[in-house]
Amino acid sequence: MRTVLWVFLFVVVAVVIRLAWVMVPASGALVSLEETLVDQCTRVEVAPGTEDVTIDQATGIVFVSAAERRDPDLPRGGIYAMPLDGSASPALVSTDAPDDFRPHGISLWSGADGEKRLFVINHPKGGGHVVEIFDVGAGGVLMHVKGVAFDAMHSPNDLVAVDGERFYASNDRGYPDGLLGLLETYLALPLASAVYWDGSEGRVEVSGLNFANGVNVSADGRTVYIAEVLARQIGVYDRDMDTGALTQTKTIPVDTGPDNIEMAEDGALWIGAHPRVFDFLAHAGDPAAVAPSQVIRVDPESGAVDEVLVDLSGKLSASSVGAVSADTLVVGAVFEAGVLVCPLP
Repeated sequence: MRTVLWVFLFVVVAVVIRLAWVMVPASGALVSLEETLVDQCTRVEVAPGTEDVTIDQATGIVFVSAAERRDPDLPRGGIYAMPLDGSASPALVSTDAPDDFRPHGISLWSGADGEKRLFVINHPKGGGHVVEIFDVGAGGVLMHVKGVAFDAMHSPNDLVAVDGERFYASNDRGYPDGLLGLLETYLALPLASAVYWDGSEGRVEVSGLNFANGVNVSADGRTVYIAEVLARQIGVYDRDMDTGALTQTKTIPVDTGPDNIEMAEDGALWIGAHPRVFDFLAHAGDPAAVAPSQVIRVDPESGAVDEVLVDLSGKLSASSVGAVSADTLVVGAVFEAGVLVCPLP
């Protein structure tokens, strides 16, 4: 009986230590935040849940993935296009999408011949997860090509296309639901993964991640970056160009909860982030609760992290992405119906 009691006490102490180890940093209690840049930004209304944003650097078209995430029974979401300066109202460009369309992470691929495709994670209300692939036409109008689904892609959050067919995607959790899901989240258990679709079949490529989220690739295609929200770091991986295999080379600590990753033309990573996870959870349950927004710039070579934007007042709560082109930053959010368009110094 004493042995059982000691084992029980040991488990309780271990859980408490793990909670403190994970939740104190995630709470943001140790992070000092001061509003930066947000007073110079203009909010542009799009549609609820502007979770991911990417920019066509050649045309200046901004693509915004939007879907209501608090109530999955509301009408389908869509992909919107707008000019970089936000001077015109965003236009719905995904009218050719499947009827049951609830977009999440997006990735724009551009070929050497000018061909462009937008890859979109879709969470249909009917269940399952699909990557919808669209050809991109004039003005950003999307023409649906096909959907891709495979068993290993069971909880996709973000993705990056490496050509017109192949892509990597992050499974943000190993167990999305139930008791195991709660334990994974609150104990920050590294059960998430990244998967790879090679054009004909899919597989788990990286395992042991801690709430995997944003994923992107360097311009030369040789390096993949994966954000781990609860580990508060970016994993850096060498990519085998032939097989797609990933080999981790280092991690970059960022002292915040990194969400989507966008690449700048100079190779820097621009990341929408959640510096205070408990505030984010409160905002998820109550739209009136303000969650800080933060965008950081990461130099993947040196590991230097610069804070570019902080919003503490709720102009746009719970930022999830910061996409940059030239001297303009566009910020999206998990639940909000707008984006911020911000001039950069």
